[in-house]
Amino acid sequence: MAKTTLILGGARSGKTAYALTLANAPRTYVATATAHDDEMRDRIAAHQAERGGDWTLVEAETDLVTAIGEIQSGTAVVDCLTLWLSNLMAGDCDVEVETNALIDSLDRNRADVVFVSNEIGMGLVPMEVLSRAFRDQQGRLNQRIAAAADRVEFVAAGLPLRLK
Repeated sequence: MAKTTLILGGARSGKTAYALTLANAPRTYVATATAHDDEMRDRIAAHQAERGGDWTLVEAETDLVTAIGEIQSGTAVVDCLTLWLSNLMAGDCDVEVETNALIDSLDRNRADVVFVSNEIGMGLVPMEVLSRAFRDQQGRLNQRIAAAADRVEFVAAGLPLRLK
């Protein structure tokens, strides 16, 4: 059975950089981001440069179960669950069904999986209904993945803190 790790942290906390250090070869980067504007294209390019050339790239806007399931060995770094959730909600997908499918698939993976996710519930309560719904869904998703993961770490200022 492959090992599952969850790396949590705030924006620009260093969580992705840390997650990349945990990957064993062959290494696969599972990207959930889509480039809808120039600024996002720049962010994606920066992430690609940070990884270097020895990574296989798999783009999975919503179908993480299939993307991860096709990786036969090594480590898959999924960056990130927050954008995956955003994509699901924007596409009117059933988040509960998709989350259940993802968690149910973890025991079948051949590769180790390192999930990266934002911890967004540590600030103020958002004013808008959609923002509160997203924050709540993100918190539930993080809790579910953390419960299923073998290892959970929180990254702040580039420093990891083992939670599980």
